[in-house]
Amino acid sequence: MDTPLATIENASAIDALANPLRDAVHETLERVEPLKTALNGSWLGHPLHPVLTDIPVGAWTAAMVLDLNAATGSAREEGYERATETAIAVGLAGAVGSAVTGLTDWSDTDGGSRRLGLVHGLVNITATSFYVASLLARRRGYQSAGRSYSAVGYALLMAGAYLGGSLVFRNQIGVDRAAILDRPESFTRVARLDELIDAQPKAAVIGDTPIVVVRRGEQVFALVARCAHAGGPLAEGTVEGNAIKCPWHGSTFDMSTGEVVTGPSAHPQPCLETRVADGWIEVRKREASEHA
Repeated sequence: MDTPLATIENASAIDALANPLRDAVHETLERVEPLKTALNGSWLGHPLHPVLTDIPVGAWTAAMVLDLNAATGSAREEGYERATETAIAVGLAGAVGSAVTGLTDWSDTDGGSRRLGLVHGLVNITATSFYVASLLARRRGYQSAGRSYSAVGYALLMAGAYLGGSLVFRNQIGVDRAAILDRPESFTRVARLDELIDAQPKAAVIGDTPIVVVRRGEQVFALVARCAHAGGPLAEGTVEGNAIKCPWHGSTFDMSTGEVVTGPSAHPQPCLETRVADGWIEVRKREASEHA
């Protein structure tokens, strides 16, 4: 029997909504590439979305605690209600940022993760709608109704958080796919220099770690070939100047440092130190003081 998560991931009917929405988001963000890279969190070193999700979760948890105090009669002062309204409003502001960054990250998912991500987003939007209703009711003097709306919204918030956690810890969305791969501590041969064609990536393997080697004039670059964003094969990517572009979602990395040039990757790509010895290209893990 399928679990609820598997049922959602296998529900191909969701694609009727997910695919057009994904295309619309892509079309919009491609017009302003720096905005997409910023929303992905490339400048931060990891996805921006989970940072912003803490705002509504924390604010609305505080609001729930204040409501429980009021319901038990231990906090009847008017100041408590104002504090609750402030917490809800802060959560709503954070929810907007969380939704925009989450939608940006979601647009680069596929298959079951895209379906689960869409349901995750819809649940959170519904939760947010209940908090909007709660705030409006409270400001009109309907405190009891406001608390009821908040209670439903909080339950939905927790359901959305569960789905979001599954996307990260089960489907590895937003996780650095390259960080766990081993890199050689000592120089190891990967290819002959005369085998390399300028600006044409060449695949190699050291142990279980895929490597991509690129020659640019007199320089030779080497990076872990599994894209940090979603595990795409960088050895099948394209070289643009001194950067390499992943064929899956278009993440582009500076080959000399591994830093992200354009998203969606929020993680730098691990680089390796290179040298040429007896006509062979040799690579090893960079020292800690260098870009890793």
